[in-house]
Order: sequence, then structure tokens, then C-alpha cells
Amino acid sequence: MANVRLIARLDIKGPNLIKGIHLEGLRVIGDPQEHARRYYEQGADELLYIDIVASLYGRNSLRDIVSRAARDIFIPLTVGGGVRSVDDVRDLLRAGADKVAINTAAVNRPELVTEVSRAFGSQCMVLSIEAKKIGEGRWEVFTDNGRERTGKDVVEWARRGWELGAGEILLTSVDREGTRKGFDVELVEAVTRACAIPVIASGGMGTLEHVEEVCKRGRADAVAIADALHYKRMDIPQVREGMRSRGIAVRRLEGRPAP
Repeated sequence: MANVRLIARLDIKGPNLIKGIHLEGLRVIGDPQEHARRYYEQGADELLYIDIVASLYGRNSLRDIVSRAARDIFIPLTVGGGVRSVDDVRDLLRAGADKVAINTAAVNRPELVTEVSRAFGSQCMVLSIEAKKIGEGRWEVFTDNGRERTGKDVVEWARRGWELGAGEILLTSVDREGTRKGFDVELVEAVTRACAIPVIASGGMGTLEHVEEVCKRGRADAVAIADALHYKRMDIPQVREGMRSRGIAVRRLEGRPAP
């Protein structure tokens, strides 16, 4: 079994790191650069930056934040929010991103997934899916930070994204996001069974038991953590050691002294 990756998720609004519940009620946490640097030094496997209002306002403002991060943070950086074209992806990669997560623009024009994959490789193309439960074993795709319904079935859209060339799926449960009630394991399991590409589970982590459940039963390839890290309820080493003690394969922790 491949190591499960621990990803620190940083939701961005303007220059600020923010956090909400159900992607709403946003609260300013602080400077994203300070938090990103701390998570890197603690041993995060990757960082995930999402501009949560970019699609709403028709722009992406993460280029400068990513450029600063890339100077002294040497783990993969995934960036999403307001990415609408191959040129947008190219700009973010030049700024220092390793992967780009696309949600709204992919729903509006699915061929963008193929265009990005062909231009930069499937490993660069992350299909971001915001999911809300609409019935027993059924979830709908939402866009614009969980505001807009699409009528698309999440599992079908995930499978379609894989077929179009996505190399990874960022799966966010809007229902669980910020609640600390645990991941939507049923959702994650449905998507991991439908697609032969890695799935990042996001939304709802409150305890180490939640991580264990989504990795073992949901078969998540990575977990994105925000609330627990931002509010210092846990740190990366605690999560990593807790997972290892529960029999989940993770990368061995190595110190990262400041350069």
C-alpha cells in the first residue's frame, strides 16, 4: 500500500488565510505564508491553496502567494480557484505551483481537463469536486465554493474526469467541511471505487479516528486538513504518528530545519 499523504489545506480570501463551516461564515485566521511555513517545517507532504472566492469574482489572486511560498517551501504545492484556461495553469506553474485544482471551469467546459492534462501531464491536473449529499448514496456536484448546483452526480463526474485525463481528485464534502464531525466516508469510498486515480479526502476531520476511517474504509490516498491545524488542535507530527499507530502507511517524519 502506498503511503497516505498528509496535506495542509489553506483556503485563501484576498491576502488572508480563512476558515469557515460548510464553506461559509468565513473567519480570518492569519497570514497564509506563516502557516504554510509552519506546516512545511512540521513535515506536511503537500500544501493545498484554494482561493475560495476566485470563481465568484472571475479571477485568481494566488500567483503572488504561491510565488512567495515556492521560494523556501520544497514540497508539492497544489493551487486552485478561478483557474479557467491552459494559460492560467501555465501562469501558476511558472509561479511555483506543481499541480492545479480546477472545479467550476471544468464543470462548465469539461474539455479543459483534457487540454491541461495534454499540455502539462495528468499529474498536474487535479479535478476539484465540491459535493453535497442529496439522498441515500447520492451526492451532487456544486461549484463557486458550494454555492451553485450543477445537477451532476458526483460519482459519475469523478469517473468522467478520470476518463478526460485528470490525474487526481480533490473531494470536498461541503456538508462536513469545518464541522469536525468526520469525513463523509461513504462519499469517499464511492469515488475511490469508481476511479483508478488518487483521491484526496477533504472536509470534516475532527479526530484521528476520522482519519483512520476515511483511509481504511474510504480508501483515501490523501487527507487534506485545515481546521485541526489552523486552530492548533493537532499538528502534523501528531497526525502522522497517530496514523502509523493505527496501521496506516505514512511517510517517515524527517525534520525540516529552516533554510
